[in-house]
Amino acid sequence: MNINYIKGDATTPIGEDNKIIVHICNDIGGWGKGFVMALSRRWQKPEKEYRAWYASGEGFELGALQLVAVEDNLWVANLIGQHKLRKGADGSPPIRYDAIQKGLKSLGAKAIELNASVHMPRIGCGLAGGKWEEIEPIILDALIDKKVAVTVYDFG
Repeated sequence: MNINYIKGDATTPIGEDNKIIVHICNDIGGWGKGFVMALSRRWQKPEKEYRAWYASGEGFELGALQLVAVEDNLWVANLIGQHKLRKGADGSPPIRYDAIQKGLKSLGAKAIELNASVHMPRIGCGLAGGKWEEIEPIILDALIDKKVAVTVYDFG
């Protein structure tokens, strides 16, 4: 099993099975740039639940995962894998690979439980400043090796 790469919009995942769309969120409660804007144009619930989660503080930390049902057999996974919004004083990007690994492992277990495939843009590679050559092996380990089908969408 390999990652399926296609051109398309990750907010309209392909297939007839149960599906989970995963994306990366920051650890300071911010929502307003990048892929989240496409999500918010389709559904309001992922943003509302993310903001409520942040406000509650309950389990809101790097590596945590929040699953939000948006349609029958479709969920959005808010994965906290970004520390703050900008590069650190040392120039390091906001991406936190260890947090993404932890969150994707949790997601893998949820996907198996729900008999769902996982869909995503190239998570962590936009505003979070990550490198796909670092993210892809994490996806292979956390999802593909567990026999979870993954589709990555390149827009346009």
